[in-house]
Amino acid sequence: MEKELSKAERTRQFIVETTAPIFNKKGYAGTSLSDLTEATGLTKGSIYGNFANKEEVAAAAFDHNSAILRKQVTDRIHTAGTFYEKLRVYAQVYHSFNRSKKFPVGGCPILNTAVDADDTNPMLKEKAANAVLRWKKSIENLIHGGIAAGEFKAGIDVNNIALSIIALIEGGIMIAKVTDTPGSLDTVLQTVDEIINGLKL
Repeated sequence: MEKELSKAERTRQFIVETTAPIFNKKGYAGTSLSDLTEATGLTKGSIYGNFANKEEVAAAAFDHNSAILRKQVTDRIHTAGTFYEKLRVYAQVYHSFNRSKKFPVGGCPILNTAVDADDTNPMLKEKAANAVLRWKKSIENLIHGGIAAGEFKAGIDVNNIALSIIALIEGGIMIAKVTDTPGSLDTVLQTVDEIINGLKL
């Protein structure tokens, strides 16, 4: 049975869920306090009564957006039958990022936050870095699992493959967004599929 949230917890959750799309679309610097008060209908005092500052709201918004994305990936991985199919989930999920209502509004929160924070906001930069490292570890675990199950070749440079898959996906999203050509991402994701196919025995 789920624990019932207190009023303060419900208010905090409401603020996060309401402002998460704004931070993901406009970035930390581009999101103003008036954006937050207008979207939530709350006063500055109400927002900062639940969060210490705008940075803390942005951090919670990033966690929220990342969790939405991670749930889509993990749900599909759990239903996939082979390690090959599990690894292909990443390309499949990101293939529909700009077409699916389940994807966070504004696109990939990892890419958006990494570009937005850069060296100007160490806390958000660390959040994005940890998300990339968690993603990399997940891919590595799937590849190792596939090797152990006899699906993938032994002697693969797992680190190289994991980094390449992430770089292709995020780079493809960036190109598709900045040039308004969704097909660019589809082309890049075909390369991701080719890399995964190349792992098979």
